[in-house]
Amino acid sequence: MNIRKIADAWKYPSILLFGIGISSIGSWIYFLALNLIVFNMTGSPLAVAVFYIIKPLATVFTNLWAGSVIDRINKKHLMIALDLIQGTLITCLGYFTYTMWIIYLLVFLINMASSVYGPTSVSYITRLIPTEQRQRFNSLRSLLDSGAFLLGPAITGVLFMIGTPLYAICINAIAFYFSALVTLFMPNVEKSRVSKSLDQRLSFSLLMQDWKEVLQFSRQFLYVMTVYFLFSVFIVIQTAIDSLEVAFSKEVISLSDSEYGFLVSIAGAGILIGSLMNVLFTKRLAVSLLIGIGSVTVSVGYIIFAFSTNFLVASIGVFILAVSLAFANTGFYTFYQNNIPVEVMGRIGSIYGFVEALLVIVITFIFAVTSQLISIQFVVVFGAIFMFLLTLALMLLSMQPSKSKYYRTTPEEVKEII
Repeated sequence: MNIRKIADAWKYPSILLFGIGISSIGSWIYFLALNLIVFNMTGSPLAVAVFYIIKPLATVFTNLWAGSVIDRINKKHLMIALDLIQGTLITCLGYFTYTMWIIYLLVFLINMASSVYGPTSVSYITRLIPTEQRQRFNSLRSLLDSGAFLLGPAITGVLFMIGTPLYAICINAIAFYFSALVTLFMPNVEKSRVSKSLDQRLSFSLLMQDWKEVLQFSRQFLYVMTVYFLFSVFIVIQTAIDSLEVAFSKEVISLSDSEYGFLVSIAGAGILIGSLMNVLFTKRLAVSLLIGIGSVTVSVGYIIFAFSTNFLVASIGVFILAVSLAFANTGFYTFYQNNIPVEVMGRIGSIYGFVEALLVIVITFIFAVTSQLISIQFVVVFGAIFMFLLTLALMLLSMQPSKSKYYRTTPEEVKEII
């Protein structure tokens, strides 16, 4: 393939990646600035911790019906509308920075829009990106996410030096408006597709019909949805352990503030290195290996961190898990896009996302309470061992020779599955 053909093939994916990168950096700026604003207002860590609960709570309130809307509406138009809604709501935050309940309400609404945007964008990307390009696209997206993880806080720090946290909030609103503008110039992948369901009004009976369809699909493609569910639980356990990361580092490993800051930097470097390696070698790695070996290696990193007694061992564990995350995520997203029909992707992603968010709330709460009743170390060690056993099962499941057809990446092979 010559350079002209490569440029044509990656024209729109590159534009989309650029928009995703800007939006990801903006999200970090917004999140850190909002944390600082609320902490300065209240002086309470608990007030800041509420934000970590609002996100999964918004998903729980949204995802039971969101998929039914997503699969029946033009994805490009919906993505533009959601970007504009989020940009407008974030702009409104600037006028209510002295009223806590309004701040929480606006953040809840922003996260509701974000919960709808997630499965919508995945469905759009699956239609836009050819099958043979998906693994490469997902590896590049992982690289952008890792770059945002490093650049977002750095840019936020600069903005804090030259302005105020409110100024950083406004920058994020602009990022969402820019994302909407970028999406406006993307192709309308559903232009020639006329939905038979456009005249159907959202109702409880329609939702019940859609839930039954998701359940029927899950039964018909039990292997695919088992891998999906196990990986979702893997993410849930990560989130629950990460919620105790600061307390564990300070109380169990006895790290100083500067050592903990350096540990976070090591995690950022690990994510970036892993993402770069993933981009360079993604074509040589099977999707089954990315999911199986990648997730197991992440859990090994958590185990090393859980049993660490000093900074050196903890940093090794954090580095290993950070490097491995990019591989596991790329494998999972490619598997998901290749095995879930795009016509039902919104409903499946939303309903399983609802289950995942519910588990995040419940498991994080259980971990927090248990850490108070027993000890943080016990909870983190237990969580890491459980994660390892879970990912071991996921690896054995994904690397079965008889299931290799689910991990193929050519258009003809994918069509045979879905």
